[in-house]
Amino acid sequence: MEQRATTHHVHKLSFILLILSLAFPSSSFELRPSVADSTFLHSNDTAISDFRVLNRRALFQCPDLNPYLQINVTTQGDLSDEQFITVNVSGLLVPSDGDWVAMVSPSFSNVTTCLGSEAYYLQTGDTSILPLLCHYPVKAKYVTSDPSYLSCKNQKCQKYGNNGDCEVRTCAGSLSFHVVNIRTNIEFVFFAGGFSTPCILTKTDVPLKFSNPNSPLHGHLSSIDSTATSMRLTWVSGDKEPQQVQYGDGKSQTSEVTTFSAADMCSEFRLGSIVVPSPAKDFGWHDPGYIHTAVMSGLQPSSTFNYKYGSDAVGWSAEIQFRTPPAGGSDELKFLVFGDMGKAPLDSSAEHYIQPGSISVIKGMTEEVENGNVDSIFHIGDISYATGFLVEWDYFLNLITPLASKVSYMTAIGNHERDYSDSGSWYTGPDSGGECGVPYETYFPMPTPAKDKPWYSIEQGSVHFTVISTEHDWTEKSEQYEWMKTDMASVDRSKTPWLVFTGPMYSSLGADDQFLETVEPLLLNNKVDLVLFGHVHNYERTCSIYNSECLAIPEKDKNGIDTYDNTNYSAPVQAIVGMAGFSLEKFPDDAPSWSLVRISEFGYVRAHATKDELKLEFVNSDTKNVDDSFIITKK
Repeated sequence: MEQRATTHHVHKLSFILLILSLAFPSSSFELRPSVADSTFLHSNDTAISDFRVLNRRALFQCPDLNPYLQINVTTQGDLSDEQFITVNVSGLLVPSDGDWVAMVSPSFSNVTTCLGSEAYYLQTGDTSILPLLCHYPVKAKYVTSDPSYLSCKNQKCQKYGNNGDCEVRTCAGSLSFHVVNIRTNIEFVFFAGGFSTPCILTKTDVPLKFSNPNSPLHGHLSSIDSTATSMRLTWVSGDKEPQQVQYGDGKSQTSEVTTFSAADMCSEFRLGSIVVPSPAKDFGWHDPGYIHTAVMSGLQPSSTFNYKYGSDAVGWSAEIQFRTPPAGGSDELKFLVFGDMGKAPLDSSAEHYIQPGSISVIKGMTEEVENGNVDSIFHIGDISYATGFLVEWDYFLNLITPLASKVSYMTAIGNHERDYSDSGSWYTGPDSGGECGVPYETYFPMPTPAKDKPWYSIEQGSVHFTVISTEHDWTEKSEQYEWMKTDMASVDRSKTPWLVFTGPMYSSLGADDQFLETVEPLLLNNKVDLVLFGHVHNYERTCSIYNSECLAIPEKDKNGIDTYDNTNYSAPVQAIVGMAGFSLEKFPDDAPSWSLVRISEFGYVRAHATKDELKLEFVNSDTKNVDDSFIITKK
């Protein structure tokens, strides 16, 4: 959770400065005031770690005259859309635990010292003198990932003496990298010196290319309205020409095509009089290809259809079966909900931003979808955590494809998608890394009023969802406030008896008091049943709460499950669901009395709504156990 309270920020800055003083004790790394401010302000979008701040390291060619050194890749022909490849380093005279390999794309990226001004890269949070790579590595791995590397079990004799004895032996190691089709050529660079003091040893001679950089990939579905008779499909390709989605019994729709460029990213983060370019606009930029979207119409709610997408020119996806959600006003809905998921590498490599719980959560939810237990999915805020390192969107989209290609995948924008100074976001921190919502809104077109107004409502089954943007003005008399008021007041409770609101309210770790004062009365006035939100990285459930007081406490049913009786409405029940990937946060020892359940484990929430009952279960993704469940009823 990126707390917005002043006391939390002060403690966080003090901690960061302490870490930096220990990590960089020499005088050349002293923090000037502007640098200290930058470290504080930018700690959320790239944070502090050796790999994340590579762009601030001085780079030079290693003084290594070893003639035997080599790096090569074991692969059969060009790269497929997704595969694991083996990278081999050999000819090492003395293996070191500081030896590592980086995957770089495009292959022509500058991997020499980038002689920009010191302020140019302050957004990485680092404070060293010179940058490293002008282009950021996609991922990297220490060669010690091969357990035989340091012990030199894989030896080769490079020179024999006159008596036949080996005079020069060298060592080798192998690494596995997970590669997805990012359309641009890649190369692997072998470094010594660790992430902190790196230098180049050698690089692959020939760039690796993808067999079809125009492949149609990462198809994901979303609902366009509450009828469930149309579904939007969005996918990525390297080709700008329109493609098609073919579905049902011979139906087809041609895609609309869009993209975005580095010029669309924000770069006006100011440190005093200095304008600092963003990661998204500079070293974190990667060409997104072209984003295709098409609406499949003429469908039936709660029904199964097949589709494929692409074209004869670029190829077709596999045929995929998907299920439409129930129409708004129907009797039943089964959905999954979570926030703050992001992604993690499948090859244990180092990347810019890793959300360690995302893999187990994706696996658990995929099983739910494959078992037919899910009508739709709601991902509430903090989607990919690419935060200005654009290639990570491709890896995130690849990760969610088993889910998002089969059921409606609805999203809400978060601070790590939108926030940036002088960009129109309500909070002015740099949490999006300069993306300013552009990639998010392009990859995930929701049924919103307009561009950069990412709030909407939708009805599925017996539930009305009011999805807001905390990152845009929500104050009284703002456009979004008026929309919230109108939307919630217009709900027909005989049709959709359950009103679910997504926006941050109560957490044991703190809250935005202004948001509470402004928005909470709307929830009470419109009898919101349930508030779901992320941003805080754990699971927490409250009583029926208003103005920090419990107006009602649940009772145990015959199965021992907490049950809230909303027949005589008192106040909303609130649940934090931000435990889907980002590193978990611990709870304070003195939690407030309104906090009934607190769990710091990775997982997701499984929900089942009928006309009379709304049941939610927190599923621990590591154990598959239900660690909390509760029911809201209306009689």
